[in-house]
Amino acid sequence: MSVSIDPRKWSEGTVVELHRWAERLYSLRVEADIEPFEAGQFGRLALVVGEELVSRPYSFVNAPDERPLDFYFIVIPDGMLTPRLAALQPGGRVWVARKGAGIFTLKQVPEGKHLWMFATGTALGPFLSILKTPDPWRRFDKIVLVHGVRTRAELAYQETIDRFRRAHPDRFQFFASVTREVCPDALQSRIPQVIESGALEQLAGLKLTAEESQVMICGNPAMVKATVELLKSRGLAENLRRQPGQITIERYW
Repeated sequence: MSVSIDPRKWSEGTVVELHRWAERLYSLRVEADIEPFEAGQFGRLALVVGEELVSRPYSFVNAPDERPLDFYFIVIPDGMLTPRLAALQPGGRVWVARKGAGIFTLKQVPEGKHLWMFATGTALGPFLSILKTPDPWRRFDKIVLVHGVRTRAELAYQETIDRFRRAHPDRFQFFASVTREVCPDALQSRIPQVIESGALEQLAGLKLTAEESQVMICGNPAMVKATVELLKSRGLAENLRRQPGQITIERYW
């Protein structure tokens, strides 16, 4: 029995590159014909497994006008899809959803002076997509990106981040938070702790305040929850459709 795949919903893409960052961390770069999307949104990748099309959502790392499409993912050893994605080679085929989805975009973020971006693991992806567009640089005076990982090897896309530094040396700062090994040039605590201690603000030379800050948080739900609670204790509020605030969140699973 063959699997029926709707060509209106799915585009058959060609793998350009599979890049391995660390033991279970990969980027899959694909050429595929999809509809325009907004930076910060996610797509879906799919493969035929047995007699079904197995798909999962993955954020775009590339900007909307950038090709190939770039998806950053972690392999789940007993998963149905990710081990197979990690086995693809250039020239291989993978299905890509034609439409992006999600509302974790800069359009949903109210005005502010400083933009803080907090990510853990592969949730770095949507932030890189956003930062590759002109919008954040038009709207905010200063941008701070913080990436929380367990080990130094998981600090992916450093060349991309270095390009932001070079292009905006007085406006962009990046901080790594590495929690499971000694890393002299990184913060050593989880994201909520580096905020609570004041270490992050001291290094950045900026204050996280409701008056000047907009905060985007994406990643581990425990990190998101703890960071939101901490920021609320400082007077910041969640950004809701009916009541704009300073905290815009995306729980990554």
